[in-house]
Amino acid sequence: MRNTAITLGVVVLLAAIALVTLKTVNDRYTDPGQAKVIAAGYVEKTIRVNEVALSYVEGPDNGPPLVLLHAQHLDWYSYNLVLPGLARSFHVFDIDYPGHGATTVPAGYPMTAERIGTDLGDFIETVIKEPAYVTGNSSGGLLATWLAANRPELVRAALLEDPPLFSAEQPRIRQTIAYKSFVTSNQAVQDRADDFLLYWIRASKPFFDRNVGRGSGSALTRAITSYRGANPGAPVEIGLLKNDTVRQFIRGLDEYDPRFGAAFYDGTFNKNFGHAAALSRITCPVLLLQANFEVRPDGILDGAMSQEEAGRAASLLRDGTYRRIDATHVVHLDKPAEFTELLTGFFLQNTGN
Repeated sequence: MRNTAITLGVVVLLAAIALVTLKTVNDRYTDPGQAKVIAAGYVEKTIRVNEVALSYVEGPDNGPPLVLLHAQHLDWYSYNLVLPGLARSFHVFDIDYPGHGATTVPAGYPMTAERIGTDLGDFIETVIKEPAYVTGNSSGGLLATWLAANRPELVRAALLEDPPLFSAEQPRIRQTIAYKSFVTSNQAVQDRADDFLLYWIRASKPFFDRNVGRGSGSALTRAITSYRGANPGAPVEIGLLKNDTVRQFIRGLDEYDPRFGAAFYDGTFNKNFGHAAALSRITCPVLLLQANFEVRPDGILDGAMSQEEAGRAASLLRDGTYRRIDATHVVHLDKPAEFTELLTGFFLQNTGN
């Protein structure tokens, strides 16, 4: 298998858990990337934008503004490996968009690209106060697409990092590996689950028992519960999970709002947001980055886009560049140096700066 979408994450999680023995965690694990992010000058902030208390980290003003939009199920910290390098050339704003991280929204907030994109656009307009470069991974790439199409005056150029263009639309989404995660999210909403991370582990019990070993899900639950007890209020950081993507996935699920995934399950995320129409309206330069993918024998897409979908997306862009990269779905975690070089080169060399 060449790639695993972060919207499911279980295959990568299997590989990581197989290499460690999960046990009670009483000591707080500190990811080594935290010190590097702080040393680079990043500061965590929260600001109210419309009805949203938007959480983000801001770097020093070392160049034009750059907005980062993480993948679904993650948070701003998933960019920790590239934040120090990006701070050398940009004024970085790394955002927890609604449904993720420490950002909070009012009850009934619609988890749609239109509503979230509007609030992100207002953040650029009122906080950054000038057009920005925008990059987004996975669902963050869909939001970057929405911004470039609907708030063109705010986006200088966009890098779409393996976005699920077309594959996240109904009914196509039902033929993707990510759909299983959205089913779980939707069920969690129906069940009024108040702890999605532990809910997700329980829902994945058959997978853990079959592929990792009986009781492995319970072992992970104990590790998480122990960590929370020893570190109240801190993001869950299970240091025994040696894979960066897996560790970020668990951290992200800890604060994830399953209503976001449920909006992909029922299609409401894409209300008034047809992917083809949005792509065709974008006038700024765009780099479309496609990571590895696989179409399984049963026809299920394991990845963000098939080759046909990526080609269709590229063909609709007026000023687009397509690039295939040998990396997993979260490119900036798998190949941070290459991602930084691609982003910096595209934004600064190819867009007049």
